Amino acid sequence: MSLVLLTIVLALGWAAVTGSFTLPNLLLGALVSVACLFVVRQYVSRPHVLPRALRIAALAWLFIIELVVSALRVARLVLRPDLNAHIRPAIIAFPLSVTRDAEITLLANLITLTPGTLSVDVSEDRRFLYIHVIHVTDREAFITEIAQGFEAKVRGACN
Repeated sequence: MSLVLLTIVLALGWAAVTGSFTLPNLLLGALVSVACLFVVRQYVSRPHVLPRALRIAALAWLFIIELVVSALRVARLVLRPDLNAHIRPAIIAFPLSVTRDAEITLLANLITLTPGTLSVDVSEDRRFLYIHVIHVTDREAFITEIAQGFEAKVRGACN
């Protein structure tokens, strides 16, 4: 990505965060962007920065979707008048394919931040992540959903 395009994107981000799309504010955002890009220029000019940024954005988007969907599922579950008859909590040993500490930590935190799930522990050999789920009907489907969703995106974002 060219530095000019990156400066424009960052200036627009600045304007969005400040809530003011006036010309002076956009120019201030561009000035701050140029200063920041100068400080991190050795990292920005590398060609693999944009694909990794896109993978991180895809992970963030997946988390937002999962956050909303899980919140709706938990709300529907707890608003039932006969909660105890329908709830099926479980602790699931999720087999990890990620191996680095940063990847395991990010995956565990994403799972914990999603309503209805909680990362409990990582096995001593770092092969399993133990997850408490408030309601699960199919363990294998849950494991597949995490593996193809969060774990795949975490692996892509961290590499």
